[in-house]
Amino acid sequence: MRYSDDIIEDVRSRNDIVDVISQYVKLTRKGNSYVGLCPFHNEKTGSFSVSPSRQMYHCFGCGAGGNVFTFVMEYENYSFGEALQSLADRAGVTLPKIEYSREAQEKARRRMSLLEINKLAAQYFYYQLRSENGKAAYNYLTGRGLNEETIKKFGLGYSDKYSNDLYRFLKSKNYSDELLRESGLFNVDERNGMYDKFWNRVIFPIMDVNGKVIGFGGRVMGEGKPKYLNSPETKIFDKSRNLYGLHIARTTRRDYLILCEGYMDVITMHQAGFTNAVASLGTALTSGHASLLKRYTKEVLLLYDSDEAGIRAAKRAIPILREAGVHSRVVSLAPYKDPDEFIKKMGAEAFEKCLEDARDSFMFRVSSAEAEFRMEEPQGQNRFFQECAQMLLELSDELERNLYIEAIVRQYRQYGIRAQDLHKRVNTLALQGVPAENRAQSKRSDPEKKKKENGTVRAQKLMLTWLVSYPKIYTEVKKYISSADFAEPLYRQVAEKVFAQLEAGEVNPARLLNDFTESEEQCEVASLFNAVIHLETPEEQDKAFADALLRIKEESLKQQNKNWDPADVQGLKKLIQDKKELENLSRKRNTLHVAFE
Repeated sequence: MRYSDDIIEDVRSRNDIVDVISQYVKLTRKGNSYVGLCPFHNEKTGSFSVSPSRQMYHCFGCGAGGNVFTFVMEYENYSFGEALQSLADRAGVTLPKIEYSREAQEKARRRMSLLEINKLAAQYFYYQLRSENGKAAYNYLTGRGLNEETIKKFGLGYSDKYSNDLYRFLKSKNYSDELLRESGLFNVDERNGMYDKFWNRVIFPIMDVNGKVIGFGGRVMGEGKPKYLNSPETKIFDKSRNLYGLHIARTTRRDYLILCEGYMDVITMHQAGFTNAVASLGTALTSGHASLLKRYTKEVLLLYDSDEAGIRAAKRAIPILREAGVHSRVVSLAPYKDPDEFIKKMGAEAFEKCLEDARDSFMFRVSSAEAEFRMEEPQGQNRFFQECAQMLLELSDELERNLYIEAIVRQYRQYGIRAQDLHKRVNTLALQGVPAENRAQSKRSDPEKKKKENGTVRAQKLMLTWLVSYPKIYTEVKKYISSADFAEPLYRQVAEKVFAQLEAGEVNPARLLNDFTESEEQCEVASLFNAVIHLETPEEQDKAFADALLRIKEESLKQQNKNWDPADVQGLKKLIQDKKELENLSRKRNTLHVAFE
């Protein structure tokens, strides 16, 4: 069971969408709407529109859209329930205690149990570190320069040498084997049954942005393999959407975050006073990480190891961050390998200087590319500048591209390269077409996943947009079509709700969206109320209106004919009736008049 529609609508109506979104996005008034840069994809020109009258937002660039609940869900990575609670708190609304369905209760209970298991495991590991058996692990951490305050701050622990230690402890708390297996803390095989995944390792609890333990990392004591072991993904742990140390770093007063490679790098930097450091969890940077970073900062300093693997990781991360709208710079610690080594040898002050001297990420990519070519040979130089042109083509902003062309010319002037040469090479590549791997695609605009919008789909979208924007046309619309004539299942579902609102005399698309709790579904529904067609004269309006009605009716008849059962006599009568209505509508198309006002 969910909260009643009235309660959900009360919370929504008390949170003006312009006020809420303005806390995250700079909005500028434009006519009857507000516009700004979309927070869900990288763009230079604002295509993100917020409508006060509809209490909805829509991005014409990436397709993001919905009401105030959708925005909070998408931006904060909240479930619908979490977004509802957050907005209720903002508006000073006390939500009643709710009785959930048995299925929802079970899902919530299992999630809570997994969090409890992880919390107990973290406490147990923490205790073990201070036991006699954990002495070697404790000495390892203090030997790495960590003090007691830091060990406590990050909840560091130790898993004993016995492979069923944690299992026996948690079984004593009456957790079932099924739930323990689901926690990711244990392995199972026929020979040994269930046994601890982590044993004889220093343990690094992994926390979400709210400080809840969602997983673990473990470094082996001795020469065992793998050296580092992480929790598998579970219902509470998604490594592609979480960053180690972010629960602390997100409250930093610095205006950037430092992205590094491992747990010890983060911990060492935090102890040295650089509390804005985070790390990905045993995986390369993903678009999910980049979106998460964007919520808390506009700039990221990439601080990977100075070896070849670290350079490759930085080069992979730069375009991902750029696509998410996050500026990046690259820190060099050479000749030292990592932050831990650098800080120990050179100290925090010298480390701060390295951060200040962090290099522009685009020019870092250029310099890294240079090392791949024989620059003493003309052919090598030509291939290098071809690579530069390819990278420059990724920059959609013309001014930014021109500035980088000038920077490349200044840096490589000894090879006789001129700005006009690079401009010409970039233009030549642009005419040939941008290689697919270099196109910056929003996650919402994946051409493989995007539904192809044919004329019928477009007609249905336009009709729904018109009905919401100009409710007076409903009197004319209902003479020819009903909600059942909308062929797309989701569109039909939305049309039913819009028609019902129109019959009741109150059109409220934002309220309608409350019935859709999945963010992707909400985005698609929101797009149905933001279809745009340029119409200047009353004649153009009438023609577009008639065309849309005919398209919708024709597709409806086609679907009925396709699904008609020959044994269904009543169905046949309806088909005949609908065909007559379509013919009648076609004859009257030139006499249909509507006023979009």
